[in-house]
Amino acid sequence: MMAKHEMMEKDFWTAAIREHILDSADVKRQVADHCADDIAMAVAVIVDVLRSGGKVLLCGNGGSAADCQHIAAELTSALIKDRIRPALPALALTTDTSFLTANANDFGFEGVFARQVEALGRPEDVLIGISTSGNSPNVVQAISQARKLGLRTIALTGRTGGRLADDAELVIRVPSDNTSHIQESHITIGHSVCAMVEQALFGDIREAAITTV
Repeated sequence: MMAKHEMMEKDFWTAAIREHILDSADVKRQVADHCADDIAMAVAVIVDVLRSGGKVLLCGNGGSAADCQHIAAELTSALIKDRIRPALPALALTTDTSFLTANANDFGFEGVFARQVEALGRPEDVLIGISTSGNSPNVVQAISQARKLGLRTIALTGRTGGRLADDAELVIRVPSDNTSHIQESHITIGHSVCAMVEQALFGDIREAAITTV
């Protein structure tokens, strides 16, 4: 049986958790109201790139790095488990620890993504840069390098957009200043993009089991 203080703590946690989830849901409603057109434009860019034989590159830090890997996995594996389809070329520039640590150790962390864009990026590709502030220096440098090489560029940010708002071709700004809620919306946007890309390239999405990787 719970002690009184444990019950009080549980009640506090329950209320705080409920508030966090409801606040997050409210941000997602605002994304639906204000960002759907930009998300659709991002889908159009990615579909055009993939139809032309290009690939999707992604970069970000921390939770945004995890989002990059998540989105790349959905594209290369599949978002819809019961749909058998060809793999789509997508690569998170956040996963090669040998390169990341070598390059950061020798030349600094700000260029770790731009260097990979220089090595792997082609004009027919698209780079997706994810930064809640829009000001992550290594993401900003990567977008700049991509623009120099002729890649399409998409940025996922928070409300202000930061430096990426000026540098990226297309910017999807989550209307929030709360880092957690921005990241929660970013992966929702990522799932929406992957679903629409699959629909565009491989036909209508069936309402069967929808399973994330």
